[in-house]
Formats: sequence, structure tokens, C-alpha cells
Amino acid sequence: MARQSTALPAAVRADADTLWRYHVLDHPPRHTDVGIGLGSHDLGVADHTAALYLDGWFPLVVFTGAATPTTVGRFPRGEAVHYRERALALGVPADAVLVEPHARNTGDNITLTRALLADQDVAALTATLVCKPYQQRRAYATCLRLWPELDVRCSASHTELDDYLAAIGDPEQVVHMLVGETQRVTAYAKRGFTVAQDMPPEVDAAFRRLVDAGYTARLLPS
Repeated sequence: MARQSTALPAAVRADADTLWRYHVLDHPPRHTDVGIGLGSHDLGVADHTAALYLDGWFPLVVFTGAATPTTVGRFPRGEAVHYRERALALGVPADAVLVEPHARNTGDNITLTRALLADQDVAALTATLVCKPYQQRRAYATCLRLWPELDVRCSASHTELDDYLAAIGDPEQVVHMLVGETQRVTAYAKRGFTVAQDMPPEVDAAFRRLVDAGYTARLLPS
């Protein structure tokens, strides 16, 4: 088990861990028709997708994501393109990877991947969504809303917060992202982007404390 991070104040880390455990779904792995790697700043998504493919959990990979303002510096050719290159370097064969290079948000990831698979005559009935650990709840809820007939589960690496803080190297950024993700659980459901989900009182309380502490960089505009 990772040693508890000392890079954050104890109260902040405790509240961040509460949010983390809410967003990490821990779906058990299972065999599916396709693995869908959702683009982001985290190249670990490509690594985990490749590992699942090489372990035989699915026969086909789709990487989805454009170059967005927050990722273009790291992935100038687009998130999905860089993810594909990483997966090929890890041993995934080129003919097992499709690239969807236009998605700029999670809704796009789902709808454009669905269209791509249809164009390729791939009849996907089951899928594994691979994403950042703390994106799992929103990715799952988005897919249920936009592709309800797909039988889907989520998967991610770095299941403990402290492991992820060490891997990313910017604990403050991770806390800002966790706060933003938590706000989106309710905000996006109200906008019809995702299915509605319960939020336990302790999660809401941790979210509000972190907002009061100034972790607001990823909040939606009011």
C-alpha cells in the first residue's frame, strides 16, 4: 500500500480521498467486444488500455480524443493519436486499434466512438471504458445516457489516491480536478448530459469544504 501523501494538508487530503473513493467505481474486469480509451492529459489511460488488451479482455481498441486546450501542449497531434502510438509501442498490433480524433469532451467520446464503430461495421454490444480513475463515474453515467443499449463497465489504473498523486506529480491539480468532477455529477445530470446519480452526504460535505478552501479551478461557471 502506498504511504499516505504528505504533499497536501491532512484535511485536504482526507476530503480528496472521500471524493476519490466516490468516483472510482472498481468494476470487476470482464471480456467485452471493445475497449474504449478516453483521451485526457493522462498517458496512463493508454498504458492501462494496452495492458487490458494484451491480457485478452477485448479484441479491439478505440482511442478517442482531439487536441484540447488543456492537452495540446503534451499531445500536439491529438490525444487519441498519441495514445495509439503508446499502445503500439507497448505491443498492441496496429490492426487492433481504431482512432477517433475529433472528440473534445466525454459526450463526444461516446457518440463519435459509436459512429466510428458503426462505420467500421463493428457490432459492439459490450464495452470497457478506460479512463482516468476519477473520471469513471462521469464516463459511466455519460455512456448510460448516450448509449443506453451498450452493456458497459469502467476500468482504470492507479486505484489508490496516493499512487495517483505520485504518478501525476501535481497533487493540487488532482484536487482541483476531483472537485470539478464532483460538481459535474449533479450539474451534468440536470443538463441531460448524464444519468442522475446519488451523492452521499459525506461526499457533498467534502466537496463543499474543498470549494471553501479554494479548489475551484475546474468548477463550471455559475
